[in-house]
Parts: sequence; structure tokens; C-alpha cells
Amino acid sequence: MKILVFGNILMKEDNLVLKLLPKLGEEFSEVAFKELDPTEDLHNEGRNLRILDVAKGINEVMIIEDITKLELTERYSMHDFDLAYNLKLLKKIGKLDKVEIIVVPAEMNQGEAFNQIQLILRKWVAQDMQGS
Repeated sequence: MKILVFGNILMKEDNLVLKLLPKLGEEFSEVAFKELDPTEDLHNEGRNLRILDVAKGINEVMIIEDITKLELTERYSMHDFDLAYNLKLLKKIGKLDKVEIIVVPAEMNQGEAFNQIQLILRKWVAQDMQGS
């Protein structure tokens, strides 16, 4: 299983999941965690994506499967095109079938975030092992 991980290690409000990657990698050796930037060639990652990212304005870790619920940020230059925009664009042009995003509150402490993420990952790993 591959999980795409987004964030910016230099920005406190966007680096939580990146800080957790070493520990997640140890705990889930069967998962390939791949760090990406939203402006990279997301379409090369397949038609069914699993993603790990942070968000502001939420209180608990959640899974988003309906990308129409993702908010678009204001865009002033090419650097402002974000993950939500790219996912919606790929869906619209028929390059994306399914997306599952683990969204972690940007302000959550690392221990709690890890605990909640691992519960979801254990479920996903079990589903993949069963072939569902």
C-alpha cells in the first residue's frame, strides 16, 4: 500500500504528519509513505489515492472521501495551487477514481495524532491484506 504525504517541514502549521513519518514508517513497514508537493505530477500516482495531510479548523483526525467537500484556497500564482485544487481537477478530467484522505488537525499534539492515524492505517492494512 502507498500513502502520499503532504506538508511543509518549514511551516509549523503544515509539518505535523511529516514529523510523524519516521515513527509511522517503523510501525507500518508494509506501507510505502511517499512525500509529495501538491504541485507535483499527482496524476502519475494512480487512479486510486490514499493521502495523509493536515488541515486547519478541524478537531479530530478524520477520513475524507468526498473531495467536493475540500475547500479551495485563493490562488495568486502557480505556487498557490494546492492539493484540493489538483484532486478536483484530476477528478473532473477523469484521471481519478477514488481518494481517501486522512486529515489531521494542524494543532494536534504528535502523540494523539499518531494514535489516531495508526487506528486508521491498521484498518487499511487489514483491508488490503483481505483484498477489499
